[in-house]
Amino acid sequence: MAMQSLATMKGQFRAKELLLRCRGFSHVAHRETIAHEIESPIPKMPPFDYAPPPYNGPSAAEILQKRKQFLSPSMFYFYNNTPLNVVDGKMQYLYDDTGRRYLDSFGGIATVCCGHCHPDVVQAIVNQTSRLQHSTILYLNPAITDFAEALASKMPGDLKVVFFTNSGTEANELAMMMARLYTGCHDIISLRNAYHGNAAGTMGATAQSNWKFNIVQSGVHHALNPDPYRGVFGSDGKMYAKDVEELITYGTSGHVAGFLSESIQGVGGIVELAPGYLPAVYSSIKKAGGLCIADEVQCGFARIGSHFWGFESQGVVPDIVTMAKGIGNGIPLGAVVTTAEIAEVLTRRSYFNTFGGNPVCTAAGHAVLKVIEKENLQENAHVVGSYLKERLNSLKDKHEIIGDVRGRGLMLGVELVTDRQLKTPARVETLHVMDQMKEMGVLIGKGGFFGNVFRITPPLCFTKEDADFLVDVMDHAMSKM
Repeated sequence: MAMQSLATMKGQFRAKELLLRCRGFSHVAHRETIAHEIESPIPKMPPFDYAPPPYNGPSAAEILQKRKQFLSPSMFYFYNNTPLNVVDGKMQYLYDDTGRRYLDSFGGIATVCCGHCHPDVVQAIVNQTSRLQHSTILYLNPAITDFAEALASKMPGDLKVVFFTNSGTEANELAMMMARLYTGCHDIISLRNAYHGNAAGTMGATAQSNWKFNIVQSGVHHALNPDPYRGVFGSDGKMYAKDVEELITYGTSGHVAGFLSESIQGVGGIVELAPGYLPAVYSSIKKAGGLCIADEVQCGFARIGSHFWGFESQGVVPDIVTMAKGIGNGIPLGAVVTTAEIAEVLTRRSYFNTFGGNPVCTAAGHAVLKVIEKENLQENAHVVGSYLKERLNSLKDKHEIIGDVRGRGLMLGVELVTDRQLKTPARVETLHVMDQMKEMGVLIGKGGFFGNVFRITPPLCFTKEDADFLVDVMDHAMSKM
């Protein structure tokens, strides 16, 4: 929407005021309302040199009808009143069936790290697909070994052995099984408010009733969540860590298989673990004979900016690391990385994955690593993310509905509350602001147990201009409530 000239706006102001006076409404309230409307035009999206090709496919209504008829009713979607039909994407932008551009601040749930349809990643996929789309890992192929070598080079310590999967859920399932096999113990400790996947084992490790079905889930103990905003001990990581010691002492045989945690909880509402928490917990787990598993599905691959992996922000080295999402920029791909000694447990029986290590997927993953380094996306996530967080904190000073701003790099959360003292979740207001932002061209995620946290996880090519537009749109939407 083009900005109006100051003269034009002043003319509109005088015209509206005269009209109201003629109708008998000349008091101050109306004058202030008109002034606010004129002084607060809708923010303008940054320019971008790309035009998507014309779309000739089915309408959003037709697609919605087919979804209802042929897809599982469990598959929900955002913007219930006006579902978005996304048909094109380029870097940090998405386009609907009318060609309208949207700033993607969600990144396909922290998945698109290099940017939508990044030319280097696309070319790697096309080149590999044209040569060999799939065979089997029972044969040799350079794509899987080249990527495994490149991925291992990004890991600390002895984390050098890679097992490829198709998703984060699958990676976490495998990691939990490996920990149980290696230690000979069954008990695993995870955190309340965690999300690790929706298969049998990972659903047990997940600790939000929203994501758990009433099925058998055994051998997992959920520790107090070291949440600096809502947690009982504030930002005191060592106090939360004592709860893990007590779980080991009173809830297990004294020996455990492992500890599984996200470095920053994604689905749980971008909750960064209290400082000092992981070093203390890792120490307790080691004493109990367990392995430490870092779930990097959402916060890995340079997203937090300050480090390449989320666990590095707390100065720890896990025994097993799981990853997915950003690993392939949208390609179905996941991985488990561990030590040679721990990896040996999978040789006790035959363990196989048909698509894990697919040449097209691993070629894409290798291209992603190259792009992150070539375009310095980790530094960009740090610089732009820090700037964006600063602007969001300024917005918090302006709007009482914002209870907390948190996260690192381009993995940020904004929690909305109706009462800052009571921290009452602003669920309805969150949906309203989200809808209004979409109408102004910004797509944003939503999460947290109460559904009142904006999840900001855009492609890592996000710019300061994009950050300004996002915050200005959020400000505009909140100012109109």
